[in-house]
Amino acid sequence: MSEFSFWSSIAIFIIVYALIIGEQFHRMTVALTGGLLMLLTGFISQETALKEAIDFNTLGLLIGMMLLVTITRRTGVFEAIAIWAAHITGGYPLRLLALLSLITALASAFLDNVTTVLLTVPITLTLTDKLEINPLPFLISEIIASNIGGTATLIGDPPNIMIGSAAGLDFNSFLLQLAPISLLILLVTIGLLLLIYRQELQTTEENRLALLALNYRDEIKDQALLRKSLAVLSLTILAFMLHGTLHLESATVALTGAVVLLLISREEPEDVLLHVEWPTIFFFIGLFVLVGGLKATGVISALAKWSLTLTQGDILQTSLLVLWVSAIASAFIDNIPFVATMIPLLKEMGQLGGLALDPVWWSLALGACLGGNGTLIGASANVIVAGIAEKNGVLLSFRTYFKVAFPLMLVSILLSHLYIWLRYF
Repeated sequence: MSEFSFWSSIAIFIIVYALIIGEQFHRMTVALTGGLLMLLTGFISQETALKEAIDFNTLGLLIGMMLLVTITRRTGVFEAIAIWAAHITGGYPLRLLALLSLITALASAFLDNVTTVLLTVPITLTLTDKLEINPLPFLISEIIASNIGGTATLIGDPPNIMIGSAAGLDFNSFLLQLAPISLLILLVTIGLLLLIYRQELQTTEENRLALLALNYRDEIKDQALLRKSLAVLSLTILAFMLHGTLHLESATVALTGAVVLLLISREEPEDVLLHVEWPTIFFFIGLFVLVGGLKATGVISALAKWSLTLTQGDILQTSLLVLWVSAIASAFIDNIPFVATMIPLLKEMGQLGGLALDPVWWSLALGACLGGNGTLIGASANVIVAGIAEKNGVLLSFRTYFKVAFPLMLVSILLSHLYIWLRYF
């Protein structure tokens, strides 16, 4: 690709992000425009976009889980869980925020974080509606917690799966190396979130007592559908945990679960499909093609190579630079193509210098997964939560999220920086 293509693709990317941040147009429209510009200018071909840039596994996973959650929600189970959670915390908003964040992080370590937020966000919106409080602090906290939880294990976030496969690192290695720092970051982050929202999250005693007076069993509307939904959901979650052993992609698992539930529930497909977050799906398609254009013109590769030339083979400097560059990059571009570009470069560096790359792999995993918390479009879970919120009449804007999440992301990377330095050097 020519230098003109290189700089032009960067210009398109910057303009698209500026328009998304400006929020004058819907983010789906802007992302699709950016993706189409990459195609129209020839920076990426339609064939390459369809074969390589668009991640159909992510799209299939999202659609499958949205269908599953839509049918399950009709049973009233999310309202029942919300009331159960309220009883445990006494209906106090700050305690609820801490509990829901912990549940989200734990679930994200063993499921993917997209599945987790699809399950927790409906519960959250039910609770905040009953307490008559602003849902945004809860939604922001759950996004951040889902990405921190996903960092802790091999299966929690796609970049970890890629790194584990490339470096020959197993589930126990990730748990041993990344779970301790992920737990510390989670506790510090929840503490800071409680501090940030301590004044805002107040409810009346009347609302709190009214919520506690409810019986969660009364919320179940359809027992037969609940049994079918929970059975299929449980089997789907089990299949997610075993998808490596079963040699099935996560999209195959999610779509299989959705189709089985459609068959046994006899729900009307057209009605169920109306509840899929289609603007979110098409936003991802536009974003995938946009980032694919950057990859095709060599921008992502140039960023990775520049990072490595700065350190001149020093393993400590390389580890710390990879941590920070991958964090900042992952806040603004999808971390999957960035990690895919970094892996062969790191391998080559290890072979040329005869270096032990373990600390660098952990730096890449921490930076790519935690960096996704930096902006509203830094990770799949972030976009999903914003989409569900919008459909329920709650606007989670880029700026509202950025003001809280970007500083917290920097705190998590500072803690990771100290962890890498103390543990390995």
